[in-house]
Amino acid sequence: MGEYFLAIMNPAAGGGRCGKKAPEALAKLRDAGIEIEVMETHAPGDGVTYARRAWEDGHRNFIAVGGDGTGYEVVNGLFPAAAESGETPNLGFLPLGTGNSFLRDFTEDGANYSIQALIDGRQRPCDVIQLETREGQLLHYINILSIGFTADVGALTNRRFKPLGEPGYILAVVTEVARLKARPLPMAVDGGAMDDEPMTFVSFNNSRYTGGQMMMAPHADTADGFAALVKVGRMGRATLLQTFPKIFKGTHVSHPAISTAKVKTVEFELDEPVELMIDGEVIKGTPTRLKVLPGALTVRV
Repeated sequence: MGEYFLAIMNPAAGGGRCGKKAPEALAKLRDAGIEIEVMETHAPGDGVTYARRAWEDGHRNFIAVGGDGTGYEVVNGLFPAAAESGETPNLGFLPLGTGNSFLRDFTEDGANYSIQALIDGRQRPCDVIQLETREGQLLHYINILSIGFTADVGALTNRRFKPLGEPGYILAVVTEVARLKARPLPMAVDGGAMDDEPMTFVSFNNSRYTGGQMMMAPHADTADGFAALVKVGRMGRATLLQTFPKIFKGTHVSHPAISTAKVKTVEFELDEPVELMIDGEVIKGTPTRLKVLPGALTVRV
């Protein structure tokens, strides 16, 4: 008998595409000898609940079937319990959602690549990034956290343009440029001095891509024990629109208003809640501390 996996599936991901394509993908895994139990989500947060209960029941192998949001929910169901136990969960993917940004670090072949990775038993360590907020939230992610302009774009995308996929994200970018402004986002990196310089946006990346094919952090590595920081200072509307297309090749980071670094911890001193875009999901909160959990997850890629 092969390995046993609990597949947590969002059939509504990708505008319903996941629900249509998942049975065939799961059948390929079963035909290869992998034993799979499927749990379908029906409301936001179901993936967190299912993964948390499964972890408590002793499950250690999981597959996120959907998009980045499905993976985000599964990760938040596994952590912080997994880190506290010292055990490392295994997470595979069937990328049948809209963005599927995390997997783009490893392939452009989507589900076919992921299916073969599970069949072949390919795996590698993956860092998990943890964020605490003043509201008492403890959030975990493996792709990107963004604050400022890009989070505002994510919020607008989710509210109005998500069914359009990647074009919807670009449409939200153009819309948000009209109300663009830099804002102070006070933070101290790795025990350094507090920096309250106004910024257009800042992102803390575990993997390179966001929004599908946008290479937000070309210096990111999912297993190096660091978050890849991208800080965008003051930038006018015209400059932002000229610079934005460069994100598809990762060359935007050469702009003088943009700085990059690799960090392990960040302390925040924000006065009020802000939009937080985390792995494609947008929530409101007041971040207080971010830290990297090195190699806390094993991903099947």
